[in-house]
Amino acid sequence: MRAVILGGYGNFGRLIARALSAVEGIEVVIAGRDEGKARAAASTLEADFARIDADDPALRTRLADLGAGMVISTAGPFQGQDYRVARAAIAAGAHYADIADGRDFVCGIGALDAEAREKGVVVVTGASSVPALSSAVVDRYAGEFASLESIDIGICTSSRIPGTATVEAVLGYCGKPIGPSRFGWQGLRRHRFRHVDFARWLCDCDVPDLALFPSRYPEVRTVRFGAGLQPGFVHLGLWGLAGLVRLRLIPSLAPQTAVLAGMARGLERLGSARSAMFVRLSGRGGDGSERSITWELVAEGHEGANIPCMGAASLAKKLARGEGIDPGARPCVGLVSLDEYLAELRPFRASWGVFRG
Repeated sequence: MRAVILGGYGNFGRLIARALSAVEGIEVVIAGRDEGKARAAASTLEADFARIDADDPALRTRLADLGAGMVISTAGPFQGQDYRVARAAIAAGAHYADIADGRDFVCGIGALDAEAREKGVVVVTGASSVPALSSAVVDRYAGEFASLESIDIGICTSSRIPGTATVEAVLGYCGKPIGPSRFGWQGLRRHRFRHVDFARWLCDCDVPDLALFPSRYPEVRTVRFGAGLQPGFVHLGLWGLAGLVRLRLIPSLAPQTAVLAGMARGLERLGSARSAMFVRLSGRGGDGSERSITWELVAEGHEGANIPCMGAASLAKKLARGEGIDPGARPCVGLVSLDEYLAELRPFRASWGVFRG
């Protein structure tokens, strides 16, 4: 299976390409607008490369000419994107996956379901930390509750700042409503991890889980997602700026992306190289007593960037092996098990644990 990775020379694309390049039965093609960068990245992995512009009207033909069996898009941010890449992949007869975490983009993928079924291909969005990994955790432990009432998810990054486009996507919803009584990068709170003893600040963020989980787990009354930045004073500074947007003193932080991202990158050395994620489930056991389960994942040495990439890598391996995934378009929920996702993380400096009560 030829896996064409759009944005394959970017931060996340490189990691997915590396994970798939040594897999028997998969040929990796690193693709993007910059042919020089694609060629350079491919040379380090003995992969193929191609110049592909996602806005090219002939994208379907280009993918078909490359013999694409699967297209993996890492060319975010996905907030505000349409489905032209996924539609081109379908038309070319190729499977499609991405690492999107934009709520509208992920939740709207069902619009392509009929097209994907007609072509007999699998189209999956959100093959990433959310909702792929987060839902895999909930699926694993929800059976321990007679009544699952709340789900709280948090992701804390290392001090390494992602690409400017990703930063702009986050800044775009800072201070804006993301749910009942919740606003982007507000709801400041502190979370202490137990698997490795440390604490991080969190603020509310907009992710697909907020819309997907209430229908997948009907008894759940509240779903919350928070994210945290390093160093801590950068997190608190963004919380304060988001508050200005919430109070309508400024319209948006997005126009200041270049300035704010540059300042944050200049402070990276003052933060931690540790990333972490938790999923806390709360509800009642069979005897009616209150019960909670907290699953934690910790990555050291800036290797946490691998976490959002391994859902797409696992999915590509399953499709290359011919494992039965029904054709159609859907969010990446229930397609990669927790064991499968964690198996992809074993080569990295990552560990995890479960805490009850």
